[in-house]
Amino acid sequence: MVGSSHEALHRIFQKDPALLTRALQSVLRIPFPEPREFAAMNVDLTEIEPIERRVDTLLRAETDEGAYLLVVESQGKPDERKRGSWPYYLSYLYEKYRSEPVLIVTTQSSSTARWASQPIHLGVRGCPSLTVRPFVLGPDNVPVITDEREAARDVPLAVLSAMTHGKGPQTAPILESLAAALRTIDPDSAAVFVQFVDSCLADPRAQQMWRDLMTAIQYFWRHPLAEQVREEGREEGREEGRAQERAESVLRTLQWRGIDVPDVVRERVLACTDMDELGTWLDRSYRVADAGELFGEGA
Repeated sequence: MVGSSHEALHRIFQKDPALLTRALQSVLRIPFPEPREFAAMNVDLTEIEPIERRVDTLLRAETDEGAYLLVVESQGKPDERKRGSWPYYLSYLYEKYRSEPVLIVTTQSSSTARWASQPIHLGVRGCPSLTVRPFVLGPDNVPVITDEREAARDVPLAVLSAMTHGKGPQTAPILESLAAALRTIDPDSAAVFVQFVDSCLADPRAQQMWRDLMTAIQYFWRHPLAEQVREEGREEGREEGRAQERAESVLRTLQWRGIDVPDVVRERVLACTDMDELGTWLDRSYRVADAGELFGEGA
């Protein structure tokens, strides 16, 4: 279930992980190596002490230069607590996985983007022991895509454009070009992207325009996923959605690694609602040689 712009601004990269590296390369001009494959990872970074720490989205990108951990944080407004959380996330991930972590912040706000892009220095003033430099994707650098052909060439980037620039004067041509581009991809993917955009449009007029466009092409409102959007705010639904998302991450990781998943394993994973158990299975999914090994000894 996509129930807020916060969720949409990081889950789009779960839907299309390659969009994240394209954004790093083409939008932020960072010489990030071309990934061979991606794997979703457990977002729970909680240690033994009772302090819950979760990143929004965590992806592992395998490249010729080694593995990178892509940490995506969706930020609606400045939050000074992140000065402690973000360095912790990167240090923890490096220590646990011995892979280079990369912090990417997504936002719809120019002022939040300016705040988030400031380096975080920890230590002696002028001579810090640790410096964290977030990479920020926001309305000042994500391209405005108003051309149908350009939107069709890279639909996920066009979706990110609509999510980021949904408040400005170019909203109408952005949404119209994206609506046309959605006709060129499969309906299931289109329905997911439609939810992301719908949840990010804070302007009621823009949101109504988007829903009118989607009703016209009949991708969204007849799709079963549409019902989830209309049930926002129910805690039980949110918890089930988190469990389902983690279960799907387990199966997706096995699939990306080329491991066959029997129906009995798939059904057991999808039926599980225990977040701790799903987290254990997700960790195992990165290293098991057989899908049955997810469940431990004697499974």
